Amino acid sequence: MGMPVITSSTTTRTQAITDIIESVALQETALSHILNAEGEKIQKMVALEDVTPEVLLATNKSVESMVNAVSRLEMILHSKLSAFEGCLCKPAEEAAVQE
Repeated sequence: MGMPVITSSTTTRTQAITDIIESVALQETALSHILNAEGEKIQKMVALEDVTPEVLLATNKSVESMVNAVSRLEMILHSKLSAFEGCLCKPAEEAAVQE
């Protein structure tokens, strides 16, 4: 097995930053769907007529575990975005005034 060959890309720095920000936005959307599904899970369990406290506690523990996982992922996504704080584009009006 030889060394991997890395070829240069034609992607600009601006496009790469835009792609990363877009990927974070898509991940945020996915996480919001997960949290919504967890809320629906709780609602369905509470609405059951014959649900026991043990089942509700187990459901709560499951949801809590998922919310904690989502929170950890949110911190990672925040770190991704904070790397580009100084790289964000200026609004078009502001850029035109400075020229």
